[in-house]
This record gives sequence, structure tokens and C-alpha cells, in this order.
Amino acid sequence: MPTEDLLANGPGRERSDAARNRAKILKAAEELFAARPAAEVTMEDIAKAAGVGRATLYRRYPDRSAIAVALLDEHERELQERLLTGPPPLGPGASPAERLAAFYAAMAGLLARHAHLVLGTEVGHSRFTTGPYRLWRTHVRFLAEQAGAKDPDALADILLAPLAPEVFLYQTGELGLSAERITDALSEQARRALS
Repeated sequence: MPTEDLLANGPGRERSDAARNRAKILKAAEELFAARPAAEVTMEDIAKAAGVGRATLYRRYPDRSAIAVALLDEHERELQERLLTGPPPLGPGASPAERLAAFYAAMAGLLARHAHLVLGTEVGHSRFTTGPYRLWRTHVRFLAEQAGAKDPDALADILLAPLAPEVFLYQTGELGLSAERITDALSEQARRALS
């Protein structure tokens, strides 16, 4: 990096051209992911739509999943904060069943707004390696343990399975179920599993 860039931006700060490119990449990717299935969007598509070179794109994002993760980061961070310190029933202070029902409702809302992005981050086995999934799993496992479940480790993934983005998109798209109807069914599941 040239010395004048370091002086202008300070150490650890993003250069203004890099910030512009990042914004263009994220905007183009969000539009492409909203327009067609994430699995059909290539890195080449994103680079072209953003008006940046492939090297610029790959320097910041190694794959499509990394771009989707960056787009989702802000939405998921807000939900994580509400889980940890927000008011009940989503935050601490409610029963495990009530907290799980509130978590299901919050996740259904997130999926209703951003399923195309979640699908871009959770393809196949990668679902289980993303930071958010690990946090969601830890949270649900904790709730199962609080409720006295015999095997909270096995139950955590079972309780998270209905939140897979492809399940949500199948239910809302092909079956025509509303997010509210799915949330009601998930709330019933929470009460049965953890009461």
C-alpha cells in the first residue's frame, strides 16, 4: 500500500477504493441472489454485475458463500444480540420452551426476508460449519439441557432442522404456507419438545 494511503486511512483502516469495491460487490451479489437461486449465481456473475475484476472479487471473498455470509452478518448479529441480552422470551428469563418458540419466530422472520442469502451460505455440509449455525446450535442445545432433555446434543440439530433454508423455501414456495403458519407449527414443536 502506498505511504499516502496509509497516512490517509491509518493502519487497519479500509482504503476508500476497497470500500467502494466491497459495497459494489455486496450490492450486486444481493441483487443476484434475490433474482435467482444462489446455487446458480457464479463468482463471474457477481464480478460482472459489480463491475470489478475477478482478482478484486477473489482477493476479498474466496467464494460465493463468503459473500452471502458478509451480507447476512449484520442481520444475524442483531439476532444474536437479542438472544444473549434481549428481553424475554427471546432473551434470558423465559422458560426453555418459550425461548425456543421465540427463536423459531425470529428465525422464520429472518428466513422470510433473507432465505436467498441464507441458502447461499448454507449449501450442503457448509451449513454446519458457519459461525451462526454453531451459535444457533449452542443456544438450542442449552435450552434443551435446561429443559432436562435426555440427549441435548442429538436434540439440538433435530430442533434446528426445520430452519434449513431449503425447507423454508419449499414450504413457502411449493406448498404455499405462510411464514406465520410455519412459525405457529414450530412454536407447537418447541412446546412439545421442551415442556
